[in-house]
Amino acid sequence: MTDEFEDCGNGEPEGSLEIDFDRAHPARMYDYLLGGRTNFDADREAADRALGANPTLRVAARENRAFLLRVVDHVARSGVRQFVDVGTGIPIEGNNTHDVAQAVRSDARVVYVDNDPIVLAHAKALLAGDPDGRTAYIDGDLRDPGSIVEHPAFVETLRLDEPVALLLVAILHFVADDEDPASILRELTKRLPSGSRMVISHATADFDPVRWAGTVRAYADAGITVRPRSRSEIEALFEGWEIEEPGLLVLSDWRPAPGAEPVDPILASCYGAVARKL
Repeated sequence: MTDEFEDCGNGEPEGSLEIDFDRAHPARMYDYLLGGRTNFDADREAADRALGANPTLRVAARENRAFLLRVVDHVARSGVRQFVDVGTGIPIEGNNTHDVAQAVRSDARVVYVDNDPIVLAHAKALLAGDPDGRTAYIDGDLRDPGSIVEHPAFVETLRLDEPVALLLVAILHFVADDEDPASILRELTKRLPSGSRMVISHATADFDPVRWAGTVRAYADAGITVRPRSRSEIEALFEGWEIEEPGLLVLSDWRPAPGAEPVDPILASCYGAVARKL
């Protein structure tokens, strides 16, 4: 199987490249928090306001990225070769989901999903993978799960008779309660076969509610909803799935890299886990 990038038939990935430079976007703010350069004044200003309320956000961003890479390696080594990365964020050349998955399994198939036109603009250049595998990109929004699971790139790239790993890293805390994240997850996963995995990392205010209240206000000022959830609320998102060892933990405690220094939970401020569909 040759590696290919799904498109609209005209050689370009689907989606509009119209960019609102005056409005902050979570993907570009995340890029800024990680020290990236694919962001604009509105993103930096919004992120700086959030950092003013919660200076630990850069640590949380780094812990989320490290968790993503560890968890993809772990899931790939467990035998899963298909991944759907929802809320891809700005690609980091050589350090993305498909890079890790295909280093373990050259035939890994990866579908990326994001709704930021900047991510779309970078996707074709950066998301080419091993020629034995396959990568695709969907310009889609988590809040409209049907548009993801019914998209031709989803249906044609994945083999839905074998397990798929759904990656929801640092994205569900942008879904408000009235948008019903549990219902979104049911829609996203209903077609996935037994043995599939669901990976979630999610911001929490459990360790520092005051700072996170300020974070929520700063993001709201930029027009972005952030809903940190407690450990029990995050655990409830896995309903119907079996959480695998070592369980739902602060990210830095989830299968840390050998020799990694412990990270104070106040700094990480996110829980993560992998669950299996029975």
